[in-house]
Amino acid sequence: MKKTYKKIALIVGVVALSAGFYQFTTVEKNASETNFYIKNADFCGERVPLEIIDVRERLDREMMVNINLHSATSLIIKRANRHFVDIEPILKRNGIPNDFKYLCVIESALTNATSTAGAKGFWQFMPETAKEYNLEVSSTVDERYDVIKATEAACVYLKRAHAKFGNWTLVAAAYNRGMAGVERQQIAQGVTDYYDLYLTEETSRYVFRILALKEIMTNADKYGYVFGKDELYQPVKTKTVAVNSNIDDLQKWALDQGINYKLLKLYNPWLIDTSLIVQQNKTYNIQIPTEGFKRK
Repeated sequence: MKKTYKKIALIVGVVALSAGFYQFTTVEKNASETNFYIKNADFCGERVPLEIIDVRERLDREMMVNINLHSATSLIIKRANRHFVDIEPILKRNGIPNDFKYLCVIESALTNATSTAGAKGFWQFMPETAKEYNLEVSSTVDERYDVIKATEAACVYLKRAHAKFGNWTLVAAAYNRGMAGVERQQIAQGVTDYYDLYLTEETSRYVFRILALKEIMTNADKYGYVFGKDELYQPVKTKTVAVNSNIDDLQKWALDQGINYKLLKLYNPWLIDTSLIVQQNKTYNIQIPTEGFKRK
């Protein structure tokens, strides 16, 4: 009787493990196969010609890469819940298609990143370009790290590029390659469409990276990125303190506002020194968090 019982238990256990393994491999297989079901894609309403072999394969490459960058893509989705609420209204107000928020994603993963070339912030402005688009870069302030002001500056660039090319896909490519760089290649190659241009690998992949992140983030559940509301990073409520005179000691000033220096820097990363030198006739809006920092 005991032997029979043990035998039955062993069989049940094997069946259960087999079923679990089958379910796991089926889920994994289905997740990986989703790459091949993208039949239609667009950027800012401009159709992606997936019937062209290299176009379809370039998108497939970026889908495969980003679907399987689990930790990186998960963090991007979590951050987007906090930052898109600031970025989207600015794009809309400036007449820039909403899809450009995904350009911001591939530029910086929605962090105040610094590239090896010296580009900084969500929109990765170089110092000279930042100043050209009215972003202050000084010894105590770097507005490339101010997501609101940097998004406004990016919109100016994007509108200028659209006035030149009349095509949003080329505008996205120009953000990476530069307007002059894209135009030179159009003239040299005798074609005008992004999907017909032979470009450097970085620019060749650029739009497809945007398309891939758009697809994955728009259909996160489909690609296995499932988060509850509490798992997403929520927008943080702040109050604005207008400052129009120098602050000699930001660490002390933060304490006077009821927070600490760490929080001041986290919510105002554009403050890059321990003091603030206020430019003539300029007012800075410093954000002071009003929730999520007090111990219970």
